[in-house]
Amino acid sequence: MRSQTVCKMICLLSLVLVLLPGCGSENIEEGSSVSVSENAVQEAIRQETSKVDVSVETLSEDEERVPTAEISDAIPSKYTGLQLKEAGTIEKITYPSRDYFGDGSEITKEANVYLPYGYDEGKQYNVLYLMHGIGGDENEWGMTGTSSRVKIIMDNLAYFGDIEPFIVVTPNGRSAANHASNGSDYNSFYCFGQELRNDLIPYIEANYSTYAEYSADGYDLSASRDHRAMAGLSMGGMQTINIGIGECVDLFGWYGAFSAAPTSNPAEKTAELLEENALPIHYFYNICGTEDGIAYASASAAAKNLPDVCSQFTDGENFMWQELPGGHDFNIWYLGFYNFAQIAFR
Repeated sequence: MRSQTVCKMICLLSLVLVLLPGCGSENIEEGSSVSVSENAVQEAIRQETSKVDVSVETLSEDEERVPTAEISDAIPSKYTGLQLKEAGTIEKITYPSRDYFGDGSEITKEANVYLPYGYDEGKQYNVLYLMHGIGGDENEWGMTGTSSRVKIIMDNLAYFGDIEPFIVVTPNGRSAANHASNGSDYNSFYCFGQELRNDLIPYIEANYSTYAEYSADGYDLSASRDHRAMAGLSMGGMQTINIGIGECVDLFGWYGAFSAAPTSNPAEKTAELLEENALPIHYFYNICGTEDGIAYASASAAAKNLPDVCSQFTDGENFMWQELPGGHDFNIWYLGFYNFAQIAFR
């Protein structure tokens, strides 16, 4: 643990930066703070957790089974219809972790795991770690049952042959004993890199069939980085940038940030952090709504011009910035997931 590390408190519309021990966020400039009213905080959370209409219609039996998905500004209806022929499953898991934001004591964390149709322990699967926002938890992406929009999109992309099926994990991004969606300290989001590396990824690779050569005695997580992706909405987009790229580039080869929240590392900081990186970044996809008063400025500063300042990104090759009319909500984020699911692991 570092003796003194700069951590960050984010309330989306505004932020207060404080010094806290051991959270792995030493790349923040000190002395920056902005006051905010409680009403502003609650409005930010309200916008983030308002979902689109996810009413589900059953997919037509005569839908031609051919791949037609593409990166787009809207999700075609064939990918949002419930199809029962080849549907994956969702499991709720718990795993041992530690209170990285606090005293390091042992705790239990929760996550949801999507397994594609026909999941076979004799095969190897890529894994996407999909992060939630400041007002949510492991359930914010709705990956809890048959009508899950994430599950339906994944089922259909695989069913129509647009993607090679992969596993999706939605964890709770707060690395603290109190990781509830209400009443927990937002700074615990910035400690999640330790939980990823020490607890969550090893647990998934010990219990599911991935490309990693897992061993309880220790193994090289970086050897299978090509088969892991990290993405997230809002605060989860910040985690993807600051933690996934900034701290754990040895663990992931694919990244997606959907409306990345304030305190996301600006492009110049990411370029600085990657200056000595020799590992390939296969793709970094970004999306944000142009009417997003919470995250457009921060997401733009973090990624829009990243290829101009960092030689490891080339627009159209391993980088994409997508913006379109929309706010800070799931209309943008489900579209972002649909697009990124086609990009990852290609």
